[in-house]
Amino acid sequence: YCIGNIELLESNKKIAIIGCRDYSAYGHNIAEKFSYELSMRGMIIVSGGAKGIDSFAHKGCLKANKETIMVLGNGLDYVYPPENKLLEREIIKNNGLLISEYPIGVRPSKYTFPARNRIISGLSSGVLVIEAKQKSGTLITVDFALEQGKNIYAVPGNINSENAMGTNELIKQGAKIVTS
Repeated sequence: YCIGNIELLESNKKIAIIGCRDYSAYGHNIAEKFSYELSMRGMIIVSGGAKGIDSFAHKGCLKANKETIMVLGNGLDYVYPPENKLLEREIIKNNGLLISEYPIGVRPSKYTFPARNRIISGLSSGVLVIEAKQKSGTLITVDFALEQGKNIYAVPGNINSENAMGTNELIKQGAKIVTS
């Protein structure tokens, strides 16, 4: 189910930008900066519209006046988190796309978000992780991406930060380190 510019699905220049809901100021800044810069270079940013890093990735695209794809963990008639109502409208207004595998009337649950994550990685040529705790939904997306043969990129973080434990571990396991 889609609302918006479905032609974005045909592009082979899509990258997922994902991370913590419980973000740091560093993560907020990096998510918006990287999504802005990558979208200015012709990449279409895919993310899940969750509170935190996902939302900042979409906002970076909008600041660049570029399209973005938001993959929802609910039906298109339900906004989650509720504070993203304006963000969803702005994405559509800016020629972006909202997409969901769930029909109208389906509300988000602890099961729909992990399932949605396979679509985020499936649409993308690679996954860029901005911040991730050691156990997080972000790492579920990484697992799907690895199963799908996608490239994994990670932004290193402060070794004392809980939000960097997952990203730093991904780098130790072979994710491509991204510093600019």
